[in-house]
Amino acid sequence: MLTIENELIRVGFTAQGAEIIKIYNKETGLDYLWNADPAYWPKFSPVLFPVVGGLKGGVYAFEGNSYALNRHGFARENMFEVESHTNDCITFVLHASTKTLQLYPFLFKFSVIHTISNNQLSVTYKVENKDSKVLYFSVGAHPAFKVPLVEGDDYSNYYLSFNEIENAGIYPIASDGLIQHTSVGLLNDTDVLPLTKPLFYKDALIFKELKSTAISILNHKNKHGLTLSFKGFPYMGIWAFKDADFVCIEPWCGLGDTETSTGLLQDKEGILTLNSGNIFEATWDVVCF
Repeated sequence: MLTIENELIRVGFTAQGAEIIKIYNKETGLDYLWNADPAYWPKFSPVLFPVVGGLKGGVYAFEGNSYALNRHGFARENMFEVESHTNDCITFVLHASTKTLQLYPFLFKFSVIHTISNNQLSVTYKVENKDSKVLYFSVGAHPAFKVPLVEGDDYSNYYLSFNEIENAGIYPIASDGLIQHTSVGLLNDTDVLPLTKPLFYKDALIFKELKSTAISILNHKNKHGLTLSFKGFPYMGIWAFKDADFVCIEPWCGLGDTETSTGLLQDKEGILTLNSGNIFEATWDVVCF
């Protein structure tokens, strides 16, 4: 396990997918990430690139060609290079290759930069267009946080706290994995969402209109929790595997396909564009307490 560490926290990684696999707070003595139990969901914190969510029929079209791409893209399936590694910062890099070009016809450099300061972990996604044409892409996070955090506590004691009062519906996911067009009301003049396991029985809660730029996991029994800040990420997914002891808070720059998606990459809802030679960056932070 690769690590970065200071006097307050230790964060562990694997180069496979540039995935965070441990966030340990030395003061609280708590691990904040899910343990990737394969009986439920064998992931810790996948990186989503170059798409977020699923594609209609599992394929997309670009410049007259069709490409198959798995849900959430290929970054999580690839080994990243460690470009730099210090006590408080590690940078993973994925370059376009013969393998990626078969799935995604663009030349790129994708960096995932992790930095710690006090009890905060910052994660920056940096996309560089190395091609001569416009780059179309999405990027996002999928960290799974342990709930309950404390041994012997109960899932139902926990809740999500938004940093703004929200009036926001969710966009349901159909049985074929595609996002529906019409929202369903969920948050009504509130900044609190109680956590229950049935909340996720119909898949992820997808938000397109949140005002908040931070979401905290808190509980009614003790002071332990975390706050994830995601300014610059316009979409949010909140998810847990059925009856598993975690919740994912997923800031996204991009969305999965809808029932009426054309299949053309450039028409995809939420798709980002990057001109030749340009660089895109987005950062999310998590503070564990």
